Amino acid sequence: MPELTAHTLVVTAHAGDFVWRAGGAIALAASRGERVTIACLTFGERGESASEWRAGRTLEEIKASRRAEAESAAGVLGAEVRFFDAGDYPLKVTDELTHELVGLYREVQPTVVLTHTLEDPYNGDHPAAARMALDARVLAGAIGYPAEGEVVGAPPVFYFEPHQPEQSGFAPEVLLDITEVWDTKRKAMECLPAQKHLWEYYTDLGRRRGVQLRRNAGPNLGFASNTYAEAFMRPYPQVTDRLA
Repeated sequence: MPELTAHTLVVTAHAGDFVWRAGGAIALAASRGERVTIACLTFGERGESASEWRAGRTLEEIKASRRAEAESAAGVLGAEVRFFDAGDYPLKVTDELTHELVGLYREVQPTVVLTHTLEDPYNGDHPAAARMALDARVLAGAIGYPAEGEVVGAPPVFYFEPHQPEQSGFAPEVLLDITEVWDTKRKAMECLPAQKHLWEYYTDLGRRRGVQLRRNAGPNLGFASNTYAEAFMRPYPQVTDRLA
């Protein structure tokens, strides 16, 4: 089979999730000339737009506002975003939405998939998105599954870090150095004023993960003291011919 062009697929529950949790990974991929497609299942209109509701806006106005924010943030990061408008709080796992994701998998042929963890007691929308992302990945690779497009292989999956990692069974297995694109991620975060309270939280988290990256990288790799990083887990084994 021909070698696939590098293409990251990010499956997120809400409009801001991809920025806080994987904005650095997205910006890094885009900076290398790789494609990134974000599947945004909801706008986060009901559960993650409190400031918009307090301002007296209607549901449709909030959806439009959050869509514009997500489009702006994705543009800063260098990614394309697709909106499914599936409705949040709750986001429901359905055969129909999973089927739509199968179509997206077959269309973009991802070489890497990023999504939520399967556990998050604070926000059931996140595990729901992850469940459909994983199910769609399997179905998209089944030649007998009735959907348009070529079947996919088995792209590696990375769970990005939940907001409450200790309560969600999350332990960093991969620390990604995002220092060179940190300013881009921060600029993308600032495209999300509806969740302005998260700007500093995720700036601090990037610094903390950067400290952990330096501590785990060994003494001779030359990471600067102002390193920023993002943390990920892997649900499937890494395939390699060398332990490093």
